[in-house]
Amino acid sequence: MDAVIKKLPPSTLPTDLRAQTTPSGPRPSRQEAEAAVRVLLAYTGDDPMREGLLDTPRRVVAAYDELFSGYHEDPVEILDRTFSETGGYEDLVLVRDITFHSHCEHHVMPFVGKAHIAYMPVDRVVGLSKLARLVDVFARRLQTQEHLTSQIVHTIDAVLKPHGVAVMMEAEHTCMSLRGVGKAGAQTVTTKFTGRFRDDPAEQVRFMTLVRGR
Repeated sequence: MDAVIKKLPPSTLPTDLRAQTTPSGPRPSRQEAEAAVRVLLAYTGDDPMREGLLDTPRRVVAAYDELFSGYHEDPVEILDRTFSETGGYEDLVLVRDITFHSHCEHHVMPFVGKAHIAYMPVDRVVGLSKLARLVDVFARRLQTQEHLTSQIVHTIDAVLKPHGVAVMMEAEHTCMSLRGVGKAGAQTVTTKFTGRFRDDPAEQVRFMTLVRGR
């Protein structure tokens, strides 16, 4: 199978995708981050120096390294490698039920759910696992679900240049289920369409039918 890697110039990416990959200032040291965790532990009313919490700052910072690893990954590189041996296939390619977890940028609390991604290729396709990896890159940043949905669509559109992209995301937000109004089980659904999916309502219906036709 013919695989080609195409580098997309950074200037052709939407502004919000470029900005997310560049820190706005110097990154604090690990020691400074751990000290900040100790302050928060003390703020809760507990004693950060008691035995059970002594190693908590190190663990929290290590967890942040994993949970927010998307800031150190390039979404474009994930989609750069494509394959041309498709037999002229140009109908939709759908990967549904991609599980993800992210953190709300307003409360830094998790939201967890599933993403469904479809695109209509032009000449070339991308490895299916790359779409799942793309979701993780953006999900592992501080987010809103609306922005997360748009970033995934914009990146696929900019890099693959397909006939159209459709994305649907469903998630439960713990900032709503565990605090505030306390509505456990409430699901937030976001969608975004480009190209043929945007222009043809019948394609949107077909996408939704395939997503729901479990």
